[in-house]
Amino acid sequence: MKRLYRQAQIATEDSPKLELGDVLVEGEKIIGVAPQITGVTDCEVIDCQGRLLMPAMFDIHVHAREPGQEDKENIATCAEAAINGGVTGFVMMPNTAPAIDSAGIVRTVLESARRTRIGSGIYTSGAITKGRKGEELAGIAGMKAAGAVLLTDDGFPVDNPQVLRRAMEYARDHDLPLASHCEVKELSGKGCMHEGKVSYALGLPGIPSISEEICISRDIRLAEFTGVHLNIQHVTTAEGMRTIKRAKDRGIRVSCEIAPHHLIFNHEDVGNYDTNYKMNPPLRTAEDNAALLQGLREGWFDVIATDHAPHTPFEKNQDFSSAPFGITGLETALPSLYHYFISKGLLDWGLIVRRYSAEPRRLMKLPPVPIVEGGIAEFIVFNPDRETLFTREFMKSKSINTPFLDKPLRGMVERVIHRGQELLAR
Repeated sequence: MKRLYRQAQIATEDSPKLELGDVLVEGEKIIGVAPQITGVTDCEVIDCQGRLLMPAMFDIHVHAREPGQEDKENIATCAEAAINGGVTGFVMMPNTAPAIDSAGIVRTVLESARRTRIGSGIYTSGAITKGRKGEELAGIAGMKAAGAVLLTDDGFPVDNPQVLRRAMEYARDHDLPLASHCEVKELSGKGCMHEGKVSYALGLPGIPSISEEICISRDIRLAEFTGVHLNIQHVTTAEGMRTIKRAKDRGIRVSCEIAPHHLIFNHEDVGNYDTNYKMNPPLRTAEDNAALLQGLREGWFDVIATDHAPHTPFEKNQDFSSAPFGITGLETALPSLYHYFISKGLLDWGLIVRRYSAEPRRLMKLPPVPIVEGGIAEFIVFNPDRETLFTREFMKSKSINTPFLDKPLRGMVERVIHRGQELLAR
């Protein structure tokens, strides 16, 4: 049966403006897009007045925790969390137990992914080094052949520049992007939040901005030398962002990510030792927030990525220094971006579609999913007039380590369509 999504505000990556129109779907395909579609019979009509219809999101930085950490999350629950947040595709990170560092483990996690409701949209990265120990290169050729789409030791930097250089050369020769978690571990030490006035006041060891910024500069220089496509993960400082911008202006193949939480929160939010604000790299300053937001508006960031990092309540209920880094993000990203930025005119929907749907897919050498006649039906319906309350019952992730727990945000993902199938309707 055909489905007609009637009178939605349609968002595209090419324009900040929304276009009012109808979208007709049959099977996997969009068979009509027009200001008004009439004369269609045997058709389910879905009233989308007051709603937005936009391409589904794609997240290149997700921790699904399988294998070995299924008490936090597994690929099946991660997929359901993604659907709940309007995300129909993502790339899994390799810091699992054991690490995703061989062709066999790549095949295993992709087989698990295929059994989920968005299996065709789930991909995996492979570790740069064996066990993510930074010492010996992992089997890059084998992982690429098995389906890995990205190399990273995410969670750790590759400390040895010679090891990283060789990894970049292999990645270049196998046409794989290499993603860097940028941190000088000797500078970070035992730090657990941004080093500054708040960490001093709370008596917590800090992580200075230069820990991230120095590693960004080093990795860019190695990328320039080797010619690899380098993706800098979760950038948090204004100076780090400016360093990447200068590299882009010089023609170096570098892209970068911004996470919603690094736009919304800063180190002041850690004031009551709430471990849901503990992440690595840490929340920086309000001045960094403002600079990063401006950089996103001006196109300095290539993609929005959540760094979805689930942990159990037992782990997060420890004291701040002992608790693990990371928060969940797949389910909260779109409502939080709408609540804090789009509803206030600070960002527009075209930018969100470009940076959280189209460009992430392009970075992974996948086609975007625009809402056009003849295209794949891969889109979401978002209601800006509803409110989302992120309770334990609402969330599909196994873990609830988010600053938004039991808090309302403006906007709700009402429908999710993946390859023509409605996976969510509320």
